[in-house]
Amino acid sequence: MSEPKTSKLSKVARLRKRLSESLGRLASLAKEDWSISRTRSQSRLHLSNYRKEQGLRLKGKAGFSEEFLDKLDSDVRTSDQDRGEECSKELNLGWERLRLSEGDLLRSSRDSEFQKLKGSGGADSGLGSDEAGHPDEITVDTNQVVLRRPKKSSSSSQVKQRPKSEAYLRPGTTRQAISELDVIVPSNLKPTESVRRSKRYSAFGGTSPFGKIENYLRLEQLGEGSYATVYRGFSNLTQQVVALKEIRLQEEEGAPFTAIREASLLRDLRHANVVTLHDIVHTKTSLTFVFEFVHSDLSQYLERNPGGLKAHNVRLFLFQLLRGLTYVHRRKILHRDLKPQNLLISEIGELKLADFGLARAQSVPSHTFSSEVVTLWYRPPEVLLGSTQYSSPLDLWGVGCIFVELLTGTPAFPGVKDTSDQLERIFKILGTPTEATWPGVSRLPLYKPQRLNFYRTQRLGHTFPRLYDISCAENLASKLLQLQPSSRLTGEAATRHKFFQDLPPQLLTLHDDVSIFTVAGVGLVPEERKLPPAVLRAAQELKNKAKF
Repeated sequence: MSEPKTSKLSKVARLRKRLSESLGRLASLAKEDWSISRTRSQSRLHLSNYRKEQGLRLKGKAGFSEEFLDKLDSDVRTSDQDRGEECSKELNLGWERLRLSEGDLLRSSRDSEFQKLKGSGGADSGLGSDEAGHPDEITVDTNQVVLRRPKKSSSSSQVKQRPKSEAYLRPGTTRQAISELDVIVPSNLKPTESVRRSKRYSAFGGTSPFGKIENYLRLEQLGEGSYATVYRGFSNLTQQVVALKEIRLQEEEGAPFTAIREASLLRDLRHANVVTLHDIVHTKTSLTFVFEFVHSDLSQYLERNPGGLKAHNVRLFLFQLLRGLTYVHRRKILHRDLKPQNLLISEIGELKLADFGLARAQSVPSHTFSSEVVTLWYRPPEVLLGSTQYSSPLDLWGVGCIFVELLTGTPAFPGVKDTSDQLERIFKILGTPTEATWPGVSRLPLYKPQRLNFYRTQRLGHTFPRLYDISCAENLASKLLQLQPSSRLTGEAATRHKFFQDLPPQLLTLHDDVSIFTVAGVGLVPEERKLPPAVLRAAQELKNKAKF
């Protein structure tokens, strides 16, 4: 009977033990909370005493006003509330670093805390200001703290000056430096207008006289093409006669791509044998290119002198053509439309490359080019066979064709029907190409040997006897009219050919913008008047009748 009682006592004992453990834990937690709160109270009391001691010590010695100390006390109180438990740590204001000793500098003037404290003074506290009665040089004790506010700069020095490169001067003002931007300013500007204008203003045509149609007077029409009309005009800017190439714009299509390409290429070309683009005028209905005026072209010159030109004149024209083309090729540009109509001739005989509508820059990333280039009579055989991977030899074939036409007065390969007829005329003289004579020709898209007639190669002089009449003419023509593109002469190598040995050697060293006619002894010779054979026979018959 005693066992149940013992078991009941043991349960009570276990319950008491658990309760005592729980109460012990609660007591220990309460003791910890009490010790924490006591520690916080002691730290706050210590901080308050420290602040009072520092305030008494600083007050009246270093020029600190009561307003500044009150503000400092409020700042510290706010920071104490934010830090919470970190308030128990001892606060170090760093005043010891601001103490001055004999021979020491105020090393803490660049300290972040120093800058914060220095800027916390009120506007009327007069900290570190000369107006508050503090001289520039003051004597301080060993434990004295000095905080000085930097002097305020004058309002005029704080105004940011405008860079000279962003402005130009109007008439009536003096230039301060040679490096200032020079801008053409019309004379109709009023002196009351603002003296300065930004570069952006002038870049968009604010005061530029160029790009305005009213500055050019259109005279008679010179010619008309598929998308442009050329007029003779007069420039009020340069007081010179110019050529106005007016391109009609369509509302839906806009400017032709050939016009955009021509303008982008010609604006960077400056050579005596390349036509100069002076200005571009854009309106809602037209795009006008302003070129230098050249009164004739090679096609008209040949019509006025049928039967071919004199050898001396042929040398001058061909040398200028090669000189201008070498410059264009050096700039990584292909003309792609060489023919007599696109070669302008001035009154003194200066030749200029023109019409860059089909030109193409080789530097533009492109795997292939178009095969629909060059007028049919002057188109090279690789393009006629469908090649779209070509380079500067494309233009040298056209030079060879023009060379023969200068000597004979007739086109070298005047095809009538299509590309097949043009290839037939070429192969009759130069021979039908094969893999043996032209490696890689069988891979061209339009090369179909079963449809071609086979011809043997013959000398150019047999077809064009005039080539034999001039020294080295047949050799130069044959090197330019090679079926394989890689076998043709380059423009620079052609200018050094023996065909030009009678010309002054100074022509090879002229600057790009210098004409060959500036060299002494260089000039065209008059062409003999050549009449058609029928007229010559009739004149001879009349002469014979007169004898009887």
